[in-house]
Amino acid sequence: MSNKVILPGATIGIIGGGQLGRMMALSAKAQGFRIAVLEPSADSPCGQVADIEIIGAYNDREAISRLAEVSDVITYEFENIDADTLGWICEKAYVPQGPKLLTITQDRIKEKAAIQAAGVEVAPYEVINHLEDLFIKIESIGFPAVLKTARGGYDGKGQLVVKNKEDLAKTEALLNHGACVLEKWISFEKEISVIVTRKVDGETSIFPVGENIHIENILHKTIVPARITQDIQEMAILKAKQIADSLGLVGTLAVEMFVTENGTIYINELAPRPHNSGHYSIEACETSQFEQHIRAICNWPLGSTGLLKPAVMVNLLGEHLESLYQDIPQLTDWKIHLYGKKEPKLKRKMGHVTILRDDVTEALLEINESSIWHTAKELIGG
Repeated sequence: MSNKVILPGATIGIIGGGQLGRMMALSAKAQGFRIAVLEPSADSPCGQVADIEIIGAYNDREAISRLAEVSDVITYEFENIDADTLGWICEKAYVPQGPKLLTITQDRIKEKAAIQAAGVEVAPYEVINHLEDLFIKIESIGFPAVLKTARGGYDGKGQLVVKNKEDLAKTEALLNHGACVLEKWISFEKEISVIVTRKVDGETSIFPVGENIHIENILHKTIVPARITQDIQEMAILKAKQIADSLGLVGTLAVEMFVTENGTIYINELAPRPHNSGHYSIEACETSQFEQHIRAICNWPLGSTGLLKPAVMVNLLGEHLESLYQDIPQLTDWKIHLYGKKEPKLKRKMGHVTILRDDVTEALLEINESSIWHTAKELIGG
């Protein structure tokens, strides 16, 4: 394993031009790095703040070779890039994360097996290759269950809740995409996430546990500290560390978890990168998840992740922007982040707001009283 240290003035190549790349780039530039980005379309959120913009598909080997030529170290900002191409460039460039974790997290079947191999529990599941498998294996899983495509899918796409035998007929479209996993429906009390960052030498840091509230399968808000017991917090952190060590993580990993009423924790899924539920860390922690990721891939000492103040992060979707703009003159001490996306489409993540208060209850009250998210008011828990 390399102990190479990447120093300021060097160029960090980022595969993927979305908002995670943008926030990674802004953090890296504050530390004196230059940024190159590979993204299929021009003027992407990351491209707007990069020094070098390379336009090309994620599996375009000529484009990724150009990224390697101008970069001293390469990372990626989301997991739907091409794992084969990443593996190929790892032979020619310095990619401390390597392709293994990406390959695992791109496939739910491999991911669940890897989590179990780390000695951590996932919800009971079965692998489904054909409709016939589903009719047989639903017997052991039981209703309700969730059918998810093994590959692709995010923010609730590529999955279907199967409540009864009649719903089995609706699964054909998902199964046509290829192998799926059928998971037992977990009746959870809380959804939480733990973001862990790890270096090549095994130095590891954990961010404060976030409590996540989703609306229509899209993260709506993250509450930190999570409203869970100390025991559950410690257990969640331990499980995240076990997974990170077992996978030989380099960089950042978000571990999403379900907590049941009796305190059992099941791992829902992994994201091998900074995560939406960690955006609060930009203002609320001594070191943000983006700075920490840059530190890890550049082999710098990891920063402290201590929580400076309780916080609530709320996503801004396309439908929220107009109200936000109208309200800006009244928004005292709201940290507003917008990602530079051109079109504010319905349900599209356009930015986020973080509110730091002495107690999360104060922040939640402000959010619930705001007109910005009024369309979701009746669905907003907490």
